[in-house]
Parts: sequence; structure tokens; C-alpha cells
Amino acid sequence: MSPILRARLKKFKGNRLGYFSFILFIILFVLSLSAELIANEKPLLVKYNQHYYVPVFNVYPETTFGGVFETEADYRDPVVQQLIDERGWAIWPILRYSYQTPNLDLSVPVPSPPTTQNWLGTDDQGRDVLARILYGLRISLLFGLVLTLFASVIGIIVGAIQGYYGGWVDLIGQRILEVWGGLPTLFMVMILVSIFTPSIYWLFLIMLLFGWTGLVGIVRAEFLKARKLEYVSAARALGVSDLMIMFRHILPNVLSSSLSQLPFMFTANITALTALDFLGYGLPPDAASLGELLLQGKNNLNAPWLALSGFFSLALVLSLLIYIGEATRDAFDPRRQK
Repeated sequence: MSPILRARLKKFKGNRLGYFSFILFIILFVLSLSAELIANEKPLLVKYNQHYYVPVFNVYPETTFGGVFETEADYRDPVVQQLIDERGWAIWPILRYSYQTPNLDLSVPVPSPPTTQNWLGTDDQGRDVLARILYGLRISLLFGLVLTLFASVIGIIVGAIQGYYGGWVDLIGQRILEVWGGLPTLFMVMILVSIFTPSIYWLFLIMLLFGWTGLVGIVRAEFLKARKLEYVSAARALGVSDLMIMFRHILPNVLSSSLSQLPFMFTANITALTALDFLGYGLPPDAASLGELLLQGKNNLNAPWLALSGFFSLALVLSLLIYIGEATRDAFDPRRQK
């Protein structure tokens, strides 16, 4: 690890709020990745007739546990639970509901308020709100993270080409960016998404189509400044190719300023996905989503736990990312170094 990087990491850790937010965000991210182990309608581990089974990862027919049906066992069925208890045991997750599992034992109409079974209540289809938040948080974080990485790669490449070559390449590129950036992104995404069958892959490609411009300006400015420096002129004189100069010599010096913007891009992508889900143009209807939970809160004002759960979940994640972004910018952006 270089002394400069070590000093920047030390400065990042010195920002107590940003560093604490980073630790808390990592914990939430790991919990969301482990959603099946925390909230599931299937046991984590079953011992039956001296054999061990892992229903959360594998499919077992009911006949495996002494039942009569060849289809997958319904572990919430009291008959199946009794069969397992007679010759073994089962270890269940903390929440015995997945994001699509309805609670069929409710004594009140849905959406039902929080209880000991459903800690944050149920939605208008009887599904556990906490389970849907956990699964929806995973989709939002993974979607936003991958979208940010792909958009960053495209933006860095475009900005590098514009800044390194300058002249007509830069002039034409800037005019294209001005036109592209002037388009109403949210409305364009809504129009394009409505044309195709709802799919997370189509949504990703369409949002990537409009989300790659965030880093172009920063990378372009850094390359415009660096292409006139002595080490670049020396590399040209030695016959080093433009591609090698751009991505081996200049780019490593530019990445620090680009890195400081990634948390803010991440935040914007999560917000955009939530907004599209809220408007009905985002993920497929059967997917767990924070935006869909907020929409249910809007449509069920008599069930305030829906809106409050969605709001505080989204507010917590976005606040953590903002604090992480500010700490990263202070530590890694050369323009803010003292």
C-alpha cells in the first residue's frame, strides 16, 4: 500500500461519522445478502431419520419426510411439521416468512398491524413487511451497485478519450453530452420501460443508457490537465501508445477524484430505482421493492406502518451513503486536500 493511499484511508477513518456509516452500511449489506437465512418460509436445517436436509437451498418432496405428495414439501403445513417432529427436528430462521409468503393465520383484515409474528405488520396481500424490506433492500443495493460500476466504467472511458485527444473529439463529445444530458431522464426511462416486458435486465440497460454521464466531466478535466504534463510528453517521445498512456499512466492519477463521486452516484441510482418502482415503471410486480412498499403506504393510509417502514428504511440507507460519500470526498478528492 502506497503512503498516499495509507494517508487517505487514515483520513477517511478519521471522519467518525463517515467511518461509522460505512461500518453500519456493510452490516446492512451483509444482512440483505443473507436474506434467505433470516426470513424464509423453509427451515434452515432439518434432521429426519438420522439424515440432514437443507430446505433453504434444496428442494425436497414431501415423501422425503414421510408424506404422500411428490411435490415440494410445504414446511408451514402442520402435518409436515408433525411428520418432521416425530423423527427429527427443524431449525427455522428468525422470520418464518419469505417476501412472497402470506400470513394465512391473521385474525384481522390485511394490511394488519405489527404483531409478534409480523414485527412490522403485513401489506395489503398479507405478506410480512420486514421480510419484504430485507429482500427489497438487497435488490436495491445490488442493482444500484452494479449500475454504478458499469456507468462509471463507461463514463471514465468516454471522459478519458475526450480529455486526452481534445480538439474536435472533445468538442463533438461535449455537444453530444449537452444534448444527452438535457433529456428528461426519468420520463425517457418511463417511456422506454413501458415499451418492453417488465424485466430487471431491461430496466438495468435502460437506466445505464442514461446514467453513464456522471463521471465524464471530472475525468475529462483531469485528462485535459494531465496530457500536457512532462511524464506524458516523455512517454509519447518513447513511442508509448496512446492507449497505454491513457489507462496505465494517466488514469491511476485520476481515479482518486472519480472514486469520491461513486457513493453519490450509488445514492442517485437507488433513488431512481425507488422512484420508478413507486410509479409502477420499475421492477416486475412480484419483486420485493422499497418503492412498491411506499406505494402501498400511499394506497393504504389507514396502515401507517407501511409508509413509515418504507420511509425509514430508505432514509437510513440514503443517509449512510451520503455520509460515506462526504467522508470519501474529503479523503480521496485531490481538490480538497490541504
